[in-house]
Amino acid sequence: MRIAKNINLPALVPLPRDFYSRDPRLVSRDLLGKILLRRHRRKILAGRIVEVEAYLGQDDPAAHSACGRTPRNAALFGPPGHAYVYFIYGNHFCFNVSCLPDGEAGGILFRALEPVAGIEDMAEARGVSLSQESGKGDLRKLTSGPGRLAQALGITRERDNEKDLTSIRSDLIIVDGAFGPHRVEVTSRIGLTKAVAHPLRYIIAGNEFVSRP
Repeated sequence: MRIAKNINLPALVPLPRDFYSRDPRLVSRDLLGKILLRRHRRKILAGRIVEVEAYLGQDDPAAHSACGRTPRNAALFGPPGHAYVYFIYGNHFCFNVSCLPDGEAGGILFRALEPVAGIEDMAEARGVSLSQESGKGDLRKLTSGPGRLAQALGITRERDNEKDLTSIRSDLIIVDGAFGPHRVEVTSRIGLTKAVAHPLRYIIAGNEFVSRP
């Protein structure tokens, strides 16, 4: 299994707000290859985005915003570029980013990352042992799946919900990463009971860190 090359970590400039102020389907495709980055205790934890799912707001039965604006889902209604974090199945958090102009609901769920920095700290957060012999194979256990990546980067609702990902002062941002996927594959979303056939899951084709249905 190939480990991503180190990114240019000194260039920690977050993606601007207008990047997110678009249709979630467009933003989802453009997020692939970008870097999700956490500053943690003077360290950097980072992963390349390899899998996301788009949610289209109040017209999407599977979206949390389908029921209208509530205190729980308010982050999805804007401004764009803010974190929406929710707790699911009583055991893990899921990380999303708001899209579309302020007042319009739209979001993107992050499903998998390819670890690129702070791997040992991610493993500690996940309770995963990475041996020298099999460490590459074990890396999938760190950030392949929405609950895993949230735990690896210490993402929680209390800590991160409504956090502005476009602010240079934020400890959770998305940066360019200077990488474009050779091929993007679009599939139906997974793990849902509503609107399951919609082709709104975007992955870097062939990437070994994409989650498995």
